[in-house]
Amino acid sequence: MSLQSLALIENWPVPTASAAVVRADGAVLGTHGPVDHRFPLASVTKPLAAYAALVAYEEGAIELDEPAGPPGSTVRHLLAHTSGLAFDEHRVTSAPGERRLYSNAGFEVLGDHVAKAADIPFGEYARQAVLVPLGMTATTLDGSPAKDGVSTVEDLARFAAEVQAPRLLDPRTVAEAMTVQYAGTKGVLPGYGHQNPNDWGLGFEIRDAKSPHWTGASSSSRTFGHFGQSGTFLWIDPDAGAACVALTDRAFGPWAIEAWPAFTDAVLAELRG
Repeated sequence: MSLQSLALIENWPVPTASAAVVRADGAVLGTHGPVDHRFPLASVTKPLAAYAALVAYEEGAIELDEPAGPPGSTVRHLLAHTSGLAFDEHRVTSAPGERRLYSNAGFEVLGDHVAKAADIPFGEYARQAVLVPLGMTATTLDGSPAKDGVSTVEDLARFAAEVQAPRLLDPRTVAEAMTVQYAGTKGVLPGYGHQNPNDWGLGFEIRDAKSPHWTGASSSSRTFGHFGQSGTFLWIDPDAGAACVALTDRAFGPWAIEAWPAFTDAVLAELRG
């Protein structure tokens, strides 16, 4: 089966784009564009980093509710963007659990915490814990675990299959990652303004009733995933039983705000049809 809706990426005002849809059983339903082209992920790095941190949790290297980051903050706070750390600097701007402050700095602190606990650089830990077992040979997580990942649609399709039918983690851990942490917390969704509530799981953003949003009007409230400022996204819609990856080499902006929801709605319509 090849999804015709994926060809809509041809209309995006970007130099290069690639996309894939993966069913919950791991079957790739369709791809479009160069699936082996390596793209900077920007913040789509975060779900990969979070998954590695959750492997560290299951291996007993860290605990979700142990101290990490600013005073009063835990690993869970860092994963859920409620540690109180600022967006891109290691400066505390609020008490832990008080506001959803989307924080690259928080993920960098998380990476350092895992690296110290496992006694191995975070990028290497993620490689051994997630990338190698999933066969993601074209993916690297060197540099910041918040934003410096590089990957391909082919590799991220493997990751999307794993999240939907976990082999590296207990399914209960993944269920927790896609469950709202610190419910009712408001904050800013980058690129989309204030959201109340601004729901987030453990390393994954949760759609719920957010408006405006980068997913589709027909996306279920249970949809979770992430987008990146490099013009990238990954969403997983449990109600549709599928996930979608789209990577580009043009920075996120008005073009994406316009193009992405219509694309997602077309994919979901074709899946339902």
